[in-house]
Amino acid sequence: MVTVDRPARPTTPSADLPAGPAGTADAEAGIDALTLGRRVRDRRHRLGLTLDTLAAAVDRAPSQISMIENGKREPRLSMLRLIAAALDTTVDELLRADAPSPRAALEIAVERAQRGPVFTALGLPRFRVGPGQPDDTLQTILTLHNEIERLHRERAATPEEARRANAQLRAEMRARDNYFPELEAQALELLTAVGHSGGPVSHQVVADMAAHLGFSLHYVGDLPHSTRSVTDKRNGRIYLPTEQAASRDSRSPILQAFASHLCGHSEPGNYADFLRQRVETNYLTAAILLPETDTLRMLSDAKAARRISLEDLRDAFSVSYETAAHRFTNLATARLGIPVHFMKVHESGTIIKAYENDDVQFPSDALGAVEGSTVCRSWTARTVFDVPDRFSPWYQYTDTPAGTFWCTSRIEKAKEGDYSVSVGVPFTHVNWFRGRETANRAVSRCPDESCCRRAPDELSGRWEGQSWPVARTPTSLLAALPTGTFPGVDPTEVYQFLEAHAPD
Repeated sequence: MVTVDRPARPTTPSADLPAGPAGTADAEAGIDALTLGRRVRDRRHRLGLTLDTLAAAVDRAPSQISMIENGKREPRLSMLRLIAAALDTTVDELLRADAPSPRAALEIAVERAQRGPVFTALGLPRFRVGPGQPDDTLQTILTLHNEIERLHRERAATPEEARRANAQLRAEMRARDNYFPELEAQALELLTAVGHSGGPVSHQVVADMAAHLGFSLHYVGDLPHSTRSVTDKRNGRIYLPTEQAASRDSRSPILQAFASHLCGHSEPGNYADFLRQRVETNYLTAAILLPETDTLRMLSDAKAARRISLEDLRDAFSVSYETAAHRFTNLATARLGIPVHFMKVHESGTIIKAYENDDVQFPSDALGAVEGSTVCRSWTARTVFDVPDRFSPWYQYTDTPAGTFWCTSRIEKAKEGDYSVSVGVPFTHVNWFRGRETANRAVSRCPDESCCRRAPDELSGRWEGQSWPVARTPTSLLAALPTGTFPGVDPTEVYQFLEAHAPD
């Protein structure tokens, strides 16, 4: 059984299409040279014609007809007409997308596999597919090829597909200024339905929302450890853990549980779907906890007074700093005219979440993915970890090759460790914020490696080749594999540690 699918092909090639190696013209005209060649050969065999006879009928060398039959050369339209006439058929018949027989389909699939990346990557020699090979042999080769290809796709789907999907989603969010009016409308409709008249949204109001949507809340002690909640759609039940982490808002799991219901989410078909659904769920949750009208009124007043503060936003609506930061990015550009960037960074320096529409240059990999990259040691998202005062906001200006940016940052704790949550704006927009008078300033030359990605020469001279750190397990599914002798290890931190503990 042949397991390679082929899309339908156009039935008429370009009249001025030049002859060339298979693949060049094929890509331009959409013609399957392999199938065309097999149909020519099959028709010739059915008529009992030799290769020499067909070649003489069209006034070409037998080697040229052989190249066409083997799918290595695509004929011009004029030549194809001569071949069709010599074979007593039509051009349309020769250009049909289906193979002339099951055996021909098998041969085509094996030929196509040999020309693909799997054979090339493994360095396997190509062989001539002819009538001498039994069907079972060709099918075994094809099955092994398809399984190797499947395993490569599966392996790529974890780090690479996820990172591509994240980069694409971030681009879409940037194009919308991270503002989703349809979700704002859903949040307002639900708030109105339960009679919310302004101010912080209480736990009781959230429970009323669940009841309004037809769900009852059930707190259990045996919730699967990998879940925050489980929804029984059939019986209208939302199961929640009896114990909540001190740092987690007890309202969020309820809102996230029925937010997917409101958004009409179905089971994600791929990682891109999963990420998009997560963004929509988190957005709708924040839009309910910080209603647009009330939040915008507060931020507009703060902008007029040149005193925008994420701490004030957090306290006014009784949410976490991260939720307040997310919500600010939703409204900052679309409703306040302020370009902005957001970062959530693990204490190791790994970027967990990021968003920007203010031209700040986040570190990224070749796929354009930011998540999993390491942020510059001079950026606010990293320097905040060295600040002794964890109770006051940390403000900093950072001079970068893309310009000067002002940021405010906070440390939040999670089971995976400490994280910094940072919001920043270009220098020209800092006049709207409290903390703009800070004297804290740093210079980042990244992506220049001399900035922070390479240990200082003095430390390297003393400790390069004399250290053997053991890297921790990556903290994020999306984390890229950093380059270096010990992936994920910051040599500067290792050398500084050794320097501090070295005997006199």
